[in-house]
Amino acid sequence: MTSQLRHLVLILGDQLDENASALNGFEPQQDAIWMAEVAEESTHVTSAKQRTTVFLSAMRHFAAQLKARGWTVHYTPLDAPDNAGTLAGELRKAIAHTQPQQLVMTAPGEWRVLQSLRSVARAHDLNLEIRDDTHFFSTVRDFAEHARGRKQLRLEFFYREMRQKTGILMDGKKPMGDQWNFDADNRGSFGKQGPGLLPKPSRFEPDAITQDVIQLVNQRFAHHPGSLASFGWPVTRAQALSALAEFIAHRLPSFGLYQDAMWEGEVWLYHSHLSCALNLKLIHPREVVAAAEDALRQGHAPLQAVEGFVRQILGWREYVRGIYWTHMPDYVARNAMQAHQQLPEFYWTGQTEMACLRDAIGQTLAHGYAHHIQRLMVTGLYALLLGVEPQAVHQWYLGVYVDAVEWVELPNTLGMSQFADGGLMASKPYVASGKYIDRMSNHCKGCRFNPAQSTGDTACPFTTLYWDYLIRHADVLAKNPRMLMQLKNMNRLTPEERERIASQAQSHRQSSPHAAQART
Repeated sequence: MTSQLRHLVLILGDQLDENASALNGFEPQQDAIWMAEVAEESTHVTSAKQRTTVFLSAMRHFAAQLKARGWTVHYTPLDAPDNAGTLAGELRKAIAHTQPQQLVMTAPGEWRVLQSLRSVARAHDLNLEIRDDTHFFSTVRDFAEHARGRKQLRLEFFYREMRQKTGILMDGKKPMGDQWNFDADNRGSFGKQGPGLLPKPSRFEPDAITQDVIQLVNQRFAHHPGSLASFGWPVTRAQALSALAEFIAHRLPSFGLYQDAMWEGEVWLYHSHLSCALNLKLIHPREVVAAAEDALRQGHAPLQAVEGFVRQILGWREYVRGIYWTHMPDYVARNAMQAHQQLPEFYWTGQTEMACLRDAIGQTLAHGYAHHIQRLMVTGLYALLLGVEPQAVHQWYLGVYVDAVEWVELPNTLGMSQFADGGLMASKPYVASGKYIDRMSNHCKGCRFNPAQSTGDTACPFTTLYWDYLIRHADVLAKNPRMLMQLKNMNRLTPEERERIASQAQSHRQSSPHAAQART
């Protein structure tokens, strides 16, 4: 490559789309593409084997796709002898080799990566052109405009604006069905009879490229959590489109009613499992929403299910991205509830007597996946009630889930799950006792703990910690109107009951083995 190279186009592992903005105007005779697998992206937080594998396999498939078009791709595999180990180090080498006139990229999904690549460009006196990520319905500027002048940010108001702007699920100026959301209709449990016969999930047999990555990850990150025995995530656009079609055909009709339900040993249920493909940019949210709308028009899926699914993509996904980019870099350090407990060791092993946590963490380690209620109201709820430092919770979520990119994971964890931003993102802490888990699952049936008990040998730790959380934070929570009913119930506890709860909660914290501060 000579100094005539016009653009070196940087493609990151979550930007695997031939229509990405960075590739607009790409000229094969003048431009080249740079991609790099580096250990830093699996070690700055401990990335589980499933997560690392899905990124590396998807990157290799995408690079092969670009090369098949005759495009020049400068690609560094993880096991290259001279791999610098960091994106910055690999980019410096690529610049020295290709001598580009300019760097071009789509806006990355993580503040840390953006700052690192910018610093390399500055050090080489190169312009780094950062283009909007067009894999969204809105821009960060749109969200900033929405937020300007508002005392509070709330998903519901943003979501309604998005519906009105796009016309999605609208009947003229009114929402279809005369309701903006059907959340109240989408809280069903499976009951004592269980979920019955469930549709099969979309899983894909690893091809030669993925098999090579699996072998590499098992060797290079042997001590990282999780297993690759069940790996079957979509790693190409064709596979992602197949997964979308199967969800629409087989699971969307029942998704709404059962989206919050859990059942022991059932990993996939009626969920879409598309967030990983969406966040890697293998499929576009517009085509996902369009497929759901089409199912509604054809009478294949009810409005409640379609609206609940669309709200996750058109509403929540866009909302958390806006929160992230308008509040970083300070957002990551927030700890409004002053939580400083260490993360329990069993988050890395799944070895705990609590049946709900054992099931959710076990499937997380096996598949890199848990659905939103398992994340919010099981693993996240326990950490919140225990008082775990939110940054430790964030690092765990970022490392273990295949769909975790920081722009989406951090606000969901720090804001929604841990309430560490003090209510910027969510209107209340999502706290509940073990009775919530009992109502939404069958976990408690086979568990030695009783969700109705807050003290004693068989008391459910969720229930103990729930009341303890309310007691410890009563003064702060009293300022939140949405917490008044829960505080009213807490106030019925006698001083003796409160003392016993506080004592049992403290004993539980002290007996919970802590995770190592750093894992390699």
